[in-house]
Amino acid sequence: MLIEASTLKIFKITATDGSIGTVTDFLFDDESWTLRWIVVDTGTWLSGRKVLLPVSVLGHPDTSARSFPVRLTMASVKDSPAIDTHKPMSRQHEERMYSYYNLSPYWGNGFYMGGYGGWTAGMSETHYADSRRRQDALDARRHQGDEPHLRSIDAVTGYNLQATDGTIGHVDGFLIDDTDWTIHFLTVDTKNWWPGKHVLISPRSAKDVSWAESLVNLDVDRKTVMDSPTYDPSVPVDAAFEVRMARHYIPDAKHGAAS
Repeated sequence: MLIEASTLKIFKITATDGSIGTVTDFLFDDESWTLRWIVVDTGTWLSGRKVLLPVSVLGHPDTSARSFPVRLTMASVKDSPAIDTHKPMSRQHEERMYSYYNLSPYWGNGFYMGGYGGWTAGMSETHYADSRRRQDALDARRHQGDEPHLRSIDAVTGYNLQATDGTIGHVDGFLIDDTDWTIHFLTVDTKNWWPGKHVLISPRSAKDVSWAESLVNLDVDRKTVMDSPTYDPSVPVDAAFEVRMARHYIPDAKHGAAS
């Protein structure tokens, strides 16, 4: 199921023995476009201290109760390493956090987690294998000490998107898969280019992200975006829509996907 990340804010985080706080933000990996950490405001419990929890401890969100269960105790969260959420998170700090919680880090878990989510629904085996190889190479580089590319969803919301022939709008939100926490789509407000419209862009179309310029550079042109399947924010994005998006943006998917 795809969920708009903003709707998960203020969800309660419930440990095995009580309430921890509320969700305020997520940190995602800007190369595999996968959520890695959840930022939790502990409120009055720890005097407003913010803590980071790996997404691997999250249970399935209860949308009716607006809460997340986590497989941790309140004491374990209270004694977790301190983190300054206003500074970039280093790989060393990530390692300390994983070691503290006695969990395997995502860069050494031996399975594929990330890589643009639902694009595989409409991809040929060749494209999927290529994504796997690129992710494996990325994990190998990181394991050798490269710094991660962890970014705040709050910070990236509002970034401009630059197609190959001009701007198309700004990042308005993130559609994430609550089964593996991959970001399937960026929702884009195009009001300054195409008034009254919202479109979806897959992270696969993101060539790079310029943090200094608050800009996401795309490898597609405006016409390709304009001709993409019509997105209605009031209608949930289903697997069929994802296949149509893949067929539109990935030429090889026209041959690799079922008709």
